Amino acid sequence: MRPAPTILHLDMDAFYASAEQAAKPSLRGKAVVVGGLGPRGVVATASYEARVLGVHSAMPTAQARRLAPNAAYLVPRFSLYRSVSEQVMELLGRLSPLVEPLSLDEAFVDLEAGGVADDTVSARRTGERLRTAIREVTGLSGSVGLAGSKMLAKIASEQAKPDGLVLIEPGTERELLAPMPVRTLPGVGPATGDHLRRAGMTTVHDLAEAGEAELVRLVGKAHGHGLYRMALGLDDRPVVAERDAKSVSVEDTFDVDLHDRVRVRAEVERLAVRCVERLRSADRSGRTVVLKVRRYDFSTLTRSETLRGPTDDPTVVREAAARLLEAVDTTGGVRLLGVGVTGLADFTQEDLFAQAADARELAARESAARASDVSDRPVAEDSEPVEEEPESAEQLAARRWPAGHDVHHTAHGHGWVQGSGVGRVTVRFEEPGGPVGRVVTFRVDDPELSPADPLPLVRDPVDYSSWPASLPKSRSGPVSAAGGESRP
Repeated sequence: MRPAPTILHLDMDAFYASAEQAAKPSLRGKAVVVGGLGPRGVVATASYEARVLGVHSAMPTAQARRLAPNAAYLVPRFSLYRSVSEQVMELLGRLSPLVEPLSLDEAFVDLEAGGVADDTVSARRTGERLRTAIREVTGLSGSVGLAGSKMLAKIASEQAKPDGLVLIEPGTERELLAPMPVRTLPGVGPATGDHLRRAGMTTVHDLAEAGEAELVRLVGKAHGHGLYRMALGLDDRPVVAERDAKSVSVEDTFDVDLHDRVRVRAEVERLAVRCVERLRSADRSGRTVVLKVRRYDFSTLTRSETLRGPTDDPTVVREAAARLLEAVDTTGGVRLLGVGVTGLADFTQEDLFAQAADARELAARESAARASDVSDRPVAEDSEPVEEEPESAEQLAARRWPAGHDVHHTAHGHGWVQGSGVGRVTVRFEEPGGPVGRVVTFRVDDPELSPADPLPLVRDPVDYSSWPASLPKSRSGPVSAAGGESRP
């Protein structure tokens, strides 16, 4: 534990949904839900207006629609979220060399290591100015927690939501934590929380009073020791700048189960190419290819193949994933497919061409063996091939014109898709920072309408190249008695 609150935790407020509201003037102040929109879709993020109606992350989209039928339901635009995240992380990097990103919208910062804070006053001032800088550069708000440890800084940022700052003074940790529910502590999920509740422990104070020995008896040695230390407010984990990814993967859930083996293989190969694109964007390579298959009955199978050396060759990964698929029975139907690469490295196998050739040769031999095996089998007279139903015009339109994605029209300019169906696509033409735009409907095959890249949320952002030596004055509100910042 540090004697000063110099560990900062930043959490952007309802990040995906807030970015969509900032990009689309007509959605300001309205309920917005971002996630999968199909029958099996799941909510990724909901705006605060939607949360009031009971919608939350990880909820099935179908349930969200029942709770908030008038909300705007949008397909994620990860290219936009990544670009905004890069802007935020650049600001954090200017504060300290020790920045530990947890996701696109969340990170820890060691302010002491950056020399920008060494006591309560300087830490609060830096946190307030960071919030101002984020709003100036991205147009979005972030909540900041400051404390002497990572655990407490994260708890503080949660208390600060939305759009606030909370600082926990060193020495007040136990008093602050005592009345909080046990689920507040990291690592205490629903199952552990329910187990502790049955033992009569519902607050952090109850855990501290129970003692280490009792917690070890209840939840095991490793978890019990850690839980007791957290209940006392103790956390010595440092901010780690490098958090190496252990794997890179992509997966898709299908609205309708796939039965056609050819279609399943094509999807696996498409996912393999996407996976390699992510791998290359991270300047990494990998040695083990992993295939994930979730079948019609929700049973999930994983298969893996370790290559001779790390690679980022799409041919090698694609063909390895296809070979793995051959060992999986997909007769009953497939609802989800995923391809991943583990055993990451910063270099690639030198003899990639030989490796790819070896893979193709092996695949050819296996294919010939399967063909020979099949030709020797008797074929039932009444057997019929299982054909996958072709996608409907509605499905094709939804795939080409995802709700919320950017488009450009030669006459009307930039806009975003409000929805599509019955051979039509409805577009609202507006840009970030502008007025609410007009709505126009087109045929889905209109030659003047085309997909477009997202526009920046802030057209002319404030220059923060001198950050943090020269900072604008803070525009934060008065400090509350609890050590945080009052929020409207």
